[in-house]
Amino acid sequence: MKREIEKAAALKYEHGKDNAPTVVAKGQGKVAESILDIARKHGVPIREDRDLVEFLSALDLYQEIPHELYKAVAEILVFVYGLRNKS
Repeated sequence: MKREIEKAAALKYEHGKDNAPTVVAKGQGKVAESILDIARKHGVPIREDRDLVEFLSALDLYQEIPHELYKAVAEILVFVYGLRNKS
C-alpha cells in the first residue's frame, strides 16, 4: 500500500546570490506528490522532516525563510551538499 504524502515544500538557494533559502513550492495531497515527483525527476535530493514542512507550508511562496528556521534548513543543506559530494 502506497503511503499518502501529506505535505511537501521545496526550497531554492543559490550561494552568493540569495540572502536566504526561499520557498518555491508547497502543497498537500496531490500537489505534494507532484512536488516530490518533479524533484525526483530532476535529481533533487529529498529529506523528510514533518516539523519543518509545517513551518515552511505556513510561509508565502517566494518568501525567504525566517531566521528562526536557519538552523533547521542549514542541516538540510549540509545533507544535500553531502550527497552531492558523494556522487
